[in-house]
Amino acid sequence: MLQDQFLKYLAKTTPAPLGLPIAKAAGSYLWDSSGKAYLDFVAGVSACSIGHCHPRVVEAIKTQSESYLHVMVYGEFAQQPVVDLAALLLKQLPQNHEKIYLTNSGTEAIEGALKLAKRATGRTGFVAAKNSYHGSTQGALSVTGYEPIKRAYRPLLNDIQFIPFNAEEALDKITTTTAAVILETIQGGAGFIVPTHGYLAKVKARCEAVGALLILDEIQPGFGRTGTLFGFEHFEVTPDILVMGKGMGGGVPIGAFTASKALMDCFTHAPALGHITTFGGHPLIAAAAKATLEEILESGIMDTIAKKEQLFREALNHPKIRQINGKGLMLAPIFKTPEVAQQVIHKALERGLIVFGLLWEKRAVRISPPLTISEAEILKGCKIIIDILDEL
Repeated sequence: MLQDQFLKYLAKTTPAPLGLPIAKAAGSYLWDSSGKAYLDFVAGVSACSIGHCHPRVVEAIKTQSESYLHVMVYGEFAQQPVVDLAALLLKQLPQNHEKIYLTNSGTEAIEGALKLAKRATGRTGFVAAKNSYHGSTQGALSVTGYEPIKRAYRPLLNDIQFIPFNAEEALDKITTTTAAVILETIQGGAGFIVPTHGYLAKVKARCEAVGALLILDEIQPGFGRTGTLFGFEHFEVTPDILVMGKGMGGGVPIGAFTASKALMDCFTHAPALGHITTFGGHPLIAAAAKATLEEILESGIMDTIAKKEQLFREALNHPKIRQINGKGLMLAPIFKTPEVAQQVIHKALERGLIVFGLLWEKRAVRISPPLTISEAEILKGCKIIIDILDEL
């Protein structure tokens, strides 16, 4: 059986993975090998932004595959799908974001952003947030603010200070030795924590005062998930370096970071090849990402997000839900105990609904469905959760 082969051949990240045997996916649904349908409230952890196998994305992949696939390492050959994606995306960003570096994943983009900050400022210090998550490679892990996930892999990068998210009183930790502050615009693993009271703008002001850069990690909230193309647009702040991934590709692996021309040019000299990748900017992936971005921009889907968020909040009104964190379609119902959250996850799967946990906030259940999810599908999935809670 597929589950047995999965367990035999693939390295695992937990002792007991869900192991759902996937046969196909479309829209807001997955189907297992027995033909059972599952309504997907997770979207590949925010990655399948416009639903599974969106026709526009599939067609872009097919069309590009008939012309060429990989032809050269990133940054050497001019390729139309890559240039088209870059031009369209940069057009949506603030004027000081003039160049994009395309990578294979969000965590690789974090690595590039950290290197760029060190190279541009000549400094080595970073300030990051407690309970943050930026990825699992060693640089990204170094600025991740959760010690239990890190201690087995030390030594990591040093000269990093962690401050509480939303704590203005800690901003004096940002000094003239700080290369950059790196923050998730909305904290993911911590429980979908939203910045409050102009926090991000105050961080940016402090960075400017001491000559540090601000890196915002939009790997989860980016690409329409909060109702704007990027989450920072809600908070009156513009990062110096913007990191993205997940929903950018509509279901294919991609990451990127953007910055000014002056910053990005640091990678071209002293030394040259300051950050390199073989498959970053892959033409097939770029075609899929451009199709995804076009659909997000042209369909009006971002205009529906606030209403869908409100529908989730109203439909998930239950005494066993203490609060619902997050913004847009990046929501986290918080239960009294981690045990309740786990029961919801497993019982929902039995009933044909996919929800998932968060990294550090174990009392939470992740709700990050495709942005294309219908109101009827929202109500259907929420009823399953409510019925489970009634029975617990």
